[in-house]
Amino acid sequence: MGAAAQRAAEESEEWAGVTPDAARRLVSAAVEAFAERGYHATTTRDIAGRAGMSPAALYIHYKTKEELLYRISGIGHEKALRIISAAAEAEAGPTERLRDAVRTFARWHAEHHTTARVIQYELQALSPEHYTEIAGLRRRTDRLLRQIIQDGADSGEFRADDVPGTTLAVLSLCVDVARWFSADGPRTPDEVGALYADLVLRMVGAQ
Repeated sequence: MGAAAQRAAEESEEWAGVTPDAARRLVSAAVEAFAERGYHATTTRDIAGRAGMSPAALYIHYKTKEELLYRISGIGHEKALRIISAAAEAEAGPTERLRDAVRTFARWHAEHHTTARVIQYELQALSPEHYTEIAGLRRRTDRLLRQIIQDGADSGEFRADDVPGTTLAVLSLCVDVARWFSADGPRTPDEVGALYADLVLRMVGAQ
């Protein structure tokens, strides 16, 4: 599968829960526009044009540009929460759970780097109400990862004197993948995930 076809397949899977088709096309177009131009520089006309629709048609599905950003942010952050939840709830020791959490979280930020850039770096454009909701999802993700690291520190598998600070460092490392990753670069998403998992385990001094 070529790079363009692979990206199209990933986008289709990513927004599969958005219906009807027109609403899904608008979400996909908004992600591309926000990532390329930034939220504030993007107009609803830009988004509608990318989706092959008129600006009036956009308002049938989304009342405002901010509502589109909120929809995108919600889907992305819920996916991030599911990734960390799966690792945190696995029947394995702290080392394997942390390895799995970082590997899948970093890989997702590489595979979906365009979406990830939008959901991670355009948060401040959300309305106060929507920001509060998304921030809640982020805190839940933080707590789950923090518990994995705390478990490792308590058991002696990790050397992590500052668990909250270590958690922040790990999350920041994974999130930053979205900023620099390129599908045309030298590493695949799987390779990035494996590399970051190894780096984080070294960071915490996994035994």
